[in-house]
Amino acid sequence: MALSKDQALSIIGKFGENEKDTGKTEVQIALMTERILQLTEHCKKNKKDKSSHRGLLKLVGQRKSLLKYLQRRDLEGYRKLIQELNIRK
Repeated sequence: MALSKDQALSIIGKFGENEKDTGKTEVQIALMTERILQLTEHCKKNKKDKSSHRGLLKLVGQRKSLLKYLQRRDLEGYRKLIQELNIRK
């Protein structure tokens, strides 16, 4: 189940400069985090759904790569984003 359009627009509005700012690293990480939370709940309910579990692991890996990039480029922005999204690091 993908993010609804309203959810995505609210996340983009919160972390981006405007509603069309989808390429910003912070926005991409926030969208991935919301999707990861949804997939985590799905995988808890459907333990035998291995394809969703694999997709979840791929998303976590992509988010980790983007977080490492953001940490190298903008340490203060990285720390602020980690705190806002409540990601353990």
